[in-house]
Amino acid sequence: MGRRLSQHLKESVLAVQDYILLTAQGLNALVTPPRYHQELLAQMDSLGVQSLSIVVLTGMFTGMVLALQSAASLDAFGARPYVGRLVCISMVRELGPVLTALMVTGRVGSGMAAELGSMVVTQQIDALRVLGSDPVRKLVAPRLAAALIMVPLLTIVSDTVGIFGGSLISIFNLKLSWEFYWRSVMNAMVMNDLVMGLLKPLVFGLILSSVGCYMGLNTSGGTQGVGLSTTRSVVVASVTILSSDFFITKLLLILFPVA
Repeated sequence: MGRRLSQHLKESVLAVQDYILLTAQGLNALVTPPRYHQELLAQMDSLGVQSLSIVVLTGMFTGMVLALQSAASLDAFGARPYVGRLVCISMVRELGPVLTALMVTGRVGSGMAAELGSMVVTQQIDALRVLGSDPVRKLVAPRLAAALIMVPLLTIVSDTVGIFGGSLISIFNLKLSWEFYWRSVMNAMVMNDLVMGLLKPLVFGLILSSVGCYMGLNTSGGTQGVGLSTTRSVVVASVTILSSDFFITKLLLILFPVA
């Protein structure tokens, strides 16, 4: 029992070490030539443009639910006019970045692991090395770059759509005026919220893309291994995103205390 636990712990430490090394190599490849621009554009389309619909739907309904739930709670204190403020802060600080990252992880992170895992199983990665190409530079770096660019942009879309969804509920269901709602939203927005709302997607984008690439490139066991890597990619990336969200929030609240 003790030996098995020790072996498992050792393997976990080595896996984390390999993951950090792969991520560092991928980030280094972003700033050194040669670069594969066509692959980057393809990944930006796959990760960003094709994820737009699910991000819009998620953001819209999240904002609408937030408005309904917050109104039900605020009515007890006669504070219904603060619905816009609460929706704005919740979307920009937390729900927008986290839900967007989780949606992209489920749709794209799993795809990265499956695609790279299939290339490993069919020995295409070995073929790239034989041809003199660096798999990290050609396959990993464009995916990291695409995630670092597109996840923040998708988060901005999610935040905007979510706040707009909250306005629809506030106006047509809660009977608040359009002008009052948006004034409340603008008054709630401060620089600290923007910093928090844009820093988190950068970290989450790096996590979901690097985990997907790592799991894919470490696939073994044939087609069954591809499925296992895909599942592990989604689970590990999702848990890491949620846990890192706590530490980022804690750090930013220390650096930028809420007045």
